[in-house]
Amino acid sequence: MLNKLFISACCFLCFNTYAQQNDTSIFKYPIQMDDVVVNAARGGWDVKGFIKRVQNDTTFYKAFRSLHIVSFTATNDVKMLNKKGEVTASLYSHTKQTVSDHCRTMQVIDEKVVGDFYKHNKEYNYYTAELYAYFFFTKGTICGEDNIVAGHLEDNGKGKLEKSKGQLKQLIFNPGAHIHGVPFMGDKAAIFDEDVARHYDFKLLSDTYEGQDCYVFKVIPKQGEEGDIVYNELSTWFRKTDYSIVARDYSLSYHTLFYDFDVIMKVRTSQVGQHLLPTSIDYNGNWHVFSKKREKVKFTILFDY
Repeated sequence: MLNKLFISACCFLCFNTYAQQNDTSIFKYPIQMDDVVVNAARGGWDVKGFIKRVQNDTTFYKAFRSLHIVSFTATNDVKMLNKKGEVTASLYSHTKQTVSDHCRTMQVIDEKVVGDFYKHNKEYNYYTAELYAYFFFTKGTICGEDNIVAGHLEDNGKGKLEKSKGQLKQLIFNPGAHIHGVPFMGDKAAIFDEDVARHYDFKLLSDTYEGQDCYVFKVIPKQGEEGDIVYNELSTWFRKTDYSIVARDYSLSYHTLFYDFDVIMKVRTSQVGQHLLPTSIDYNGNWHVFSKKREKVKFTILFDY
């Protein structure tokens, strides 16, 4: 999946004062590192090992898998927009998931619907809303689940919704993977492959997020390379104590004659007891597939444990 490491030839100092350091021979393409990271590397911190963790991380996906085994309440705010950015349909609700005896159920505490969010049969009138419900709503009683990652991320299943779910999982939880089944995109999402990596700048910085010391890994298109790529930005905050992902920002877009999408998303997590869990997701997306109506959607989901 994430199969090629690229080796860094130089490091740079941040705050607009980047200066070349000793050749570390870790990546084929340069990684810009701030002075904190450079000093840590000089002190013996394994930069190469960290980048391998970036590529092979499962903590982020596990945080979402853990939603299946914990109780929580959620605030759901989903808005469908027209070309002018005006709200044409929306859902605002509070839901409560309860886990007992290894089974989970969900209760809708309150719900306010505007416009044609639902069809007459209570099915969803928008594909994005259907995917949202697929990921975050529970119907009936579901038992015997776990938060094991192995074997789940690659499973696309059968049917259009299952395949879309699998492709989204790869883009969100495994950035840099080869996304199969999306025509005309090829391997453009595989940002760690040599042919794709040359279009990007890679940065490794030190930062804090909500009082936690973090390493921030950023992937940004090189100037002039913005047209034929998928990730406009990918920024990930890794907690220094255990390298768990506590925040990730995405900006993705791609345009063909048959489909196009432009999506910005911000995901935040937090340690709750023994589990790393999502606390908020902000999504702003505009996408269109040939033969279907364009969907512009904004949603925010907030989790409380």
